[in-house]
Amino acid sequence: MTRPLRISKEAKAEMAAASRWYDRERAGLGLDFLRMVDRAIAQVGSAPKSGSPVPGVADAAIRRVVVRRFPYHVVYIELPDRVQVLAVAHQRRRPGYWIGRIPT
Repeated sequence: MTRPLRISKEAKAEMAAASRWYDRERAGLGLDFLRMVDRAIAQVGSAPKSGSPVPGVADAAIRRVVVRRFPYHVVYIELPDRVQVLAVAHQRRRPGYWIGRIPT
C-alpha cells in the first residue's frame, strides 16, 4: 500500500527561496532547480526506502535523497500514515536545523 506524500510548508518555502536565488544567478536556473527537486520528491513518493539514513540522526525512519545537479537534499520521514517531507536542505549549511519539524 502506498502512503500519501506530504510536503511541509517550510520545505515548500525553502524550495521557493532557493529557486529565486538560483534565478538571480542565471535566468532559468531556478526552474531547473525546481525540476530536480520534483524528481527527488517523486522518488521519495514512489520508493521511500530508496533514500539513505541521515548521518547523526538516530531515527532510521528519517532519510534523505540527493537533488541532482544541486547541493541539496530532500529530507523526509516515513510515518505509519504518510511520508512527510521535512526539508529541502542545503548539503552544507546549518546541518540538522530541520530536526524540530519531526512530528511527535
